[in-house]
Amino acid sequence: MVDTRRTDEREFLDRTVDTYVPSTSPQEMLSKRLTVRTFAPFLQRTGRALELGSSDGYMTSLIAPLVSHVDVVEGSTRFLEMARARNIPNTTLIHTLFEEFESTRPYDYVFATYVLEHVTDVSRVLQVIRSVMKDESLLFVVVPNARAASRQLALHMGLISDLKSLSENDIRHGHRRVYDRVSLNKDLAEGEFLTIAQGGILFKPFADFQMDKLMEHGIIQEPQREGLYSLGFEYPDLCGYLYSICKKRLHDPMSPPSQNS
Repeated sequence: MVDTRRTDEREFLDRTVDTYVPSTSPQEMLSKRLTVRTFAPFLQRTGRALELGSSDGYMTSLIAPLVSHVDVVEGSTRFLEMARARNIPNTTLIHTLFEEFESTRPYDYVFATYVLEHVTDVSRVLQVIRSVMKDESLLFVVVPNARAASRQLALHMGLISDLKSLSENDIRHGHRRVYDRVSLNKDLAEGEFLTIAQGGILFKPFADFQMDKLMEHGIIQEPQREGLYSLGFEYPDLCGYLYSICKKRLHDPMSPPSQNS
């Protein structure tokens, strides 16, 4: 019997492909470079990694040189074709939905970057992630920030009615929710993860398309990009993206079970 929900989800993913232009968007490429730069100190070259979502493979190409091998899970055949065309070494591409993924070998690192805002069932995806992690493994999460300076500007301009409301751009990109730090931490805690580090990536004063134009016209250059990245450490709540680095929450076998167990 065909599971129509899974079929619909794959078709939904393929439809969103046309809304993404990561390889031609300076802002998109910058955010991913800075994401990997932020996580790189936590990685060892001998580690085995899992990446949820390939997009066009650009992020994968940045992660792969920092680990021994990357398995990439992607539900969209079109994104997989783009990623495969990059011929990234030490990488295996797997066509399946996140919720359906299984592995007999655990991973040292799991990357769920720009993912949780898209999925239908966050708790299920986090459950799958836990199942493929060792006790000492690290989970790296990145989501767009509802409280980014650019989004707060849009609110004051009357372009959106609420910081948590889905904008036209969110809907076009297949976003199903908008995170702030509180809601992200809540989902991770409920998924039985312990956050060991968190912050913001890239102080973002303007919308993506405006940032693209400013970079294309040379108004935002390397000194400004570095400044916006550094400013993000001081004002994480105003960054374009929130990150969390997590470990599995371990339970003391001698302690009594919680009411939620």
